Order: sequence, then structure tokens, then C-alpha cells
Amino acid sequence: MDEVAKAVEECARAAKAAALSLAAAGDEAVDAALLGMAERLVAHRDVVLDANRADVAKAEADGMSAGLLDRLAITPERLDGMAGQLRLLAGAPHQERSVDVSTLDGGLKLVERRRPVGVIGANYEARPNVTVDVASQLVKSRNGGVLRTGSAALGSAQRLRDVVIAPALEAAGIDPDVVQLVPRVERAAASALVRLPGLVPLVILRGSGDSTRALATEAAVHGVRTLAHADGGGVLYIDAAADAGKARDLVYASLDRLGVCNRLNLLLIHEGVHDAVWPLIETALAERRVTPSLAPHEHPIGYEWALDSEREATVTVEKVGDLTDAVEIANERTSGLAAGIATEDPDAATAFFDGYTGTGVFWNAPTRLLDGFKLLAVPETGINLDRVPGPRGPVTYTDLYVRQYAVLPA
Repeated sequence: MDEVAKAVEECARAAKAAALSLAAAGDEAVDAALLGMAERLVAHRDVVLDANRADVAKAEADGMSAGLLDRLAITPERLDGMAGQLRLLAGAPHQERSVDVSTLDGGLKLVERRRPVGVIGANYEARPNVTVDVASQLVKSRNGGVLRTGSAALGSAQRLRDVVIAPALEAAGIDPDVVQLVPRVERAAASALVRLPGLVPLVILRGSGDSTRALATEAAVHGVRTLAHADGGGVLYIDAAADAGKARDLVYASLDRLGVCNRLNLLLIHEGVHDAVWPLIETALAERRVTPSLAPHEHPIGYEWALDSEREATVTVEKVGDLTDAVEIANERTSGLAAGIATEDPDAATAFFDGYTGTGVFWNAPTRLLDGFKLLAVPETGINLDRVPGPRGPVTYTDLYVRQYAVLPA
């Protein structure tokens, strides 16, 4: 076994051994650990911010794009937001561990028991806040964790684990080894993480593009299940019955950050209103310093600009004949993350909702709302785009369990 794979396996074994401590912890201990993380995050803010500034400076010197630098940065305001989310999560209700289902013949009853997975892995890149998001969700759901982040964010992630996460767990009486951070920067560590079905049966894959899809394929070969988010890009369709001012505001609101998956990526405009609304839309794009990619396009309609370090400040604009065309494009030529309609016609909105098969659908609201905290008031481990039964959309602690059916005397 090479050194990288060995390091990952050591983390997995340590997390599995410590997971028993977390699984047996009471609700009060779990919530105390989360509140302790919030307190330590604020108390050690200078240490965390200094580590993050060093990561950002190195990434900038290495030529990282502006959008990715935005993801990498922990500002004082974002740090306060992270602490606030931890406090909200601590106050969120715990999942019922046992739920009565029905009575059976012979004086028996059926109970659904909800058990932790055991150890869950997570692979993510230049987003150090995800270290806290995922760790906190795993703790709340009583799962151990093996976290692997890219080299750009590893310094920040290590500081967060060492001065925030681990001490808070220990103070609450929970083995701090339950949350592990892979100490290696090599990309091979990600591959090693999805090859341990006996230790890490489920891995959350956060990222974009071919590398994440390749990891999901590799995990399947080794019998590891994944919750994967490989592609993003929000779609907005401006309907014939749209209010031009509202449509303009939606475009503007959807481009407040360019390096995130749920930003506006593809703008579809009904050909009957295109000429009337375009001046307003063009102004909104200009105010956000975003360039429209107009027909004829030399790229796929659903090309995800957030991944293009050279042209991330771009939005694809396309005229469509009607709502049916817009739905077909959103379903077949984009990632299926999120799509919205701008319209004052309730029937058009209903038709759009019924036709679009993606993860999130919005009426006169920005796709930027497809986020665990914004929708559900708790952090997310990621956004799952699967089109099969199971957790879909923002995945939170309430999704990270396995069912066990128990039959016992009534």
C-alpha cells in the first residue's frame, strides 16, 4: 500500500473506532459539541482567519481564478455566519431514533429504527467552510467522518479541525477522533477514500465536473455509495407573461457570487418579449460585470461558466419559442440543478413546475436559494442531483441514517 492510501485508511480506522463514542452520545452532549464549535470558532477567529489568509495568498500567487478565490476565502462576516449556523443546528430537533410503524398479527408491532451509517467520507475542494458544515452534520447525525479537501484549503481545514472541531467534541465527552481530516494533499487521496467499503461505505462528493463524476464511477466499482454533486448552473426562463422589472431583479440577484453552483448560468427568454426586456437585462448584467454569451454559441447551451477560470463572469443567453422549449432545454441540456421561471401567469408557472425534472424549481425567485441553510435553516453536506429515490437536493443531518426494521412484542 502506498503512503497516501495508508494515510487515508488510518484516518478511516480511527474514525470507525471513535464512532461508537458518538453513536452512544446523548442529545445534550451532541448539541453541546456543536455549541462548543461555535464558541471556539469565535474565540479563535484570528487564528482561523490568519490560516485562511495564508491559503488565499498562496492560491492567488498560483493563479487561482476570482470565483474560486471567493469560495476559498473566509471573511469575518462568513466566519460569524458559520458560527450562527452551528448554533441553529444545535437547536434543531434530533431525528427520532425509533418510530412505530404498525401492529402485526400475534401481538407484535413493527418499529422503524434509524441508525447512523457509521463513518461517512467527504471529498471537497477549495471551500474550507465545508469542513465545518460537513463535520457538524455528521456529528448531529452521529456519524464518524473522514474529510478530504484539496491542497488550496488544507491549511484552513486543519486549523478548523484542530482548534474548533476536535476540542469541542472532547469537551462534550465525545472522542475527537470521530472527525478525521486526511493530511495529504495528493489527488490520489480522493481515490483512496472511495475504495474502503468496509470502513467508509458512503462518501459525499462535492465539486464540479469530470473529476467528481470519475470518483463516483470509481466508488461504484469498489462498492462504495456516493452522494455526488458534479455539475451546477442555474437556469432562468423569462416567460411571455413576465414582469420585466421582476425579471431584471432576478437576473441581478442571481449573480451576486460567480463561483457558486446555483448562480445564474443560462438565461432563456421568450422570443415574443425578448426585445422589450433585453435592455433591462443587459443593464443588470453590466452592473454585475457579467458578459452575455449570445447566439450563435460556440459552446454547449448548458456550459457551466463557474468552472471556466477565464470566462466565469459570463451568462449564456438564448431565445426560445415558448415554455415547452424552455423546459426541454433545462431538462436535457443542463445539469438539472435548478431552474426558475419569471412570469405573472400562474398556469405558466404550474406548467413549468410540472415539466422541469431537476432538483430545485423556482417561480419569481432566484436559483441562489437552492442551499441547505437558505431553504432549511441548517447547513448542508452538499446538494445531491440523483434522479433515483433517496436524499435529493440539499442533504442535511436528517438524511444521513439507515433504516432498520424491528419486530417486537406490542
